[in-house]
Amino acid sequence: MADELTKRIIAAAIDVHKILGPGLLESIYEEALCHELGLRDITFERQKAVEVRYKDCAIKGQRIDLLVDASVVVEIKAVRTLPDVALAQTLSYLKATKLKTALLMNFGETKLVNGIKRISL
Repeated sequence: MADELTKRIIAAAIDVHKILGPGLLESIYEEALCHELGLRDITFERQKAVEVRYKDCAIKGQRIDLLVDASVVVEIKAVRTLPDVALAQTLSYLKATKLKTALLMNFGETKLVNGIKRISL
C-alpha cells in the first residue's frame, strides 16, 4: 500500500516540477504539491506538528512538511545539493511519528527524479 502511495506522490511532485522547474523557494513547491495532491484526491496534512520524546518529556516544535494519508512523511527541499543533514532530519521525523516510510524530495535538482529519496524503516 505504501509503495503505491509513494508512486502517486512522486507522480504529483514530478508534475509540479515539470511546470515550475528548479530555482524557486521551498514554500512555493510545498504549496504547489499540496494543490496537486488535492487535485488527485490524496489526503495530506501540511506542516504537521510532531513531538520529540526525551526521556519522560514531550518536546514540541518539530514540523513535518507533509504527512500524506497519515502514513508517508514528505520532506521538501529546494537546494542545489542536498546536505547530509536532510536525510538525518527525515529519519528523525520517522522516529518521532513511528512511521515507516518517507520521501525526501529536492526540487532544486534539474531533474526531480535525481532528487527523490525513498526512506523505509
